[in-house]
Order: sequence, then C-alpha cells, then structure tokens
Amino acid sequence: MRGWVRPLRREDLPAYLALRRELWPEAGEEGVETLLEGLRQAAFVAEVEGELVGFVEVGLRPYAEGCETSPVGYLEGWYVRPPWRRQGVGRALVERAEAWARAQGCTEMASDAQLENLPGQEAHRHLGYQEVERIVCFRKPL
Repeated sequence: MRGWVRPLRREDLPAYLALRRELWPEAGEEGVETLLEGLRQAAFVAEVEGELVGFVEVGLRPYAEGCETSPVGYLEGWYVRPPWRRQGVGRALVERAEAWARAQGCTEMASDAQLENLPGQEAHRHLGYQEVERIVCFRKPL
C-alpha cells in the first residue's frame, strides 16, 4: 500500500471531498486550498486502481496534550473506507503524515479520537500512539 499513498492533487478534489464527507458529513470545502498548498497543513490520499480509498490530513500545532515540543505534527483527520481497513492502508497514510511532520521539524506527533470511537482509539494504539489524556468538552449558548 505504501506506493499508493501520495499528496492530494487538485484533480482529486471531487472524489476527495466525497471521501471526506464520509468521515465528516457536515464538511464543506473550507480549508481545502490550504491542504493543497502543503505549508502548515497537508493531505495525502491512498489510491487503489484509480479510486481514492482513504486520506489523512496533517497539520502543525503549537501545542498538543502530552507533548513537550513545538510545533507538533497533528493528525487532523484520518479515514479509510471500510472495505480497505486492516490491509495497511491506514498505516501507510499515517506514516506519510508522520514523514511530512518530520520534514517540518517536528519531533512529536499527536492525534485525538472521540470517546465513543473505540475502533479509532485501537487503530491509534496499533500504530504506537499512547493515550495521554481524556477530556469532556462543554458549551453554553449565549
């Protein structure tokens, strides 16, 4: 799978945006131009026989829970279509994101997963990520 992970290209956008909505149904196109520039954020896709089957979005953050350095590479989003899971696609995407972060000078990588996303948490652990904190977020309309 490693050979099929590559940077997002402008011509990928229709298929990429559809794939992105599978992870984030409310997602629009905002921020995608920044991903194409690849400066402080980047996106990589996994392509199999001309079809995009997964993606990872990675960025630089000044801080992440449990990290001691700055900037920190951060997995902003990571998704593989169900038929392609457990075949190395996710690992290849994350390894590409980690390589990008290293090239930006990062020595640490961070991520998050929703509390109810147990498969996502397990996938992170499988790739060597260690849980560092759990939080409960609140909101109040004004």
